[in-house]
Amino acid sequence: MEMVYYNLKFLLLLTVIVAVLNLFLSKVPKTKNRVFELFLLWFLVITVGVGGIWNFIDAVFVADMTAALIENPFQFEVGIANLSLGILGLLCWKLRNNFWTATAIAFLTFYVGVAYGHIVTILQTGQLENAGLDIWMWDIIIPILIPIALARLLIAYKITKKLIDLKI
Repeated sequence: MEMVYYNLKFLLLLTVIVAVLNLFLSKVPKTKNRVFELFLLWFLVITVGVGGIWNFIDAVFVADMTAALIENPFQFEVGIANLSLGILGLLCWKLRNNFWTATAIAFLTFYVGVAYGHIVTILQTGQLENAGLDIWMWDIIIPILIPIALARLLIAYKITKKLIDLKI
């Protein structure tokens, strides 16, 4: 599982770096809406898009190694779900507005489901006592926090965009 965690850590860090670079290298005014837009864009493209493709490759093309890490009998299906999320995330580069909302909803649904599945597995196997910080952090907390952060970014972007459109 450690490889998956490092991939996610790397992608989250890369998302922040690219968004900040884009913000400061762009000639577009640095409004609150622009900040939300860029962080949301790069979160969708890098964390959702590239991350989904990366997880698809791990689950489908490096199947034996990944199976040893995740012990999931539905590994191929999870890989295809990650491929779908990856494609949606990459398409966010060009498609905006409601497409971003739809992609965020798909990602939120998947990650909340992942967190729920991890909680149920921990409770059913009695591994609650053995669940270290790493398990809590990466199997439960992160799959809940990432969708919350994404939802907040999306809402903030939509609100600031609406205020700009209303010229408030």
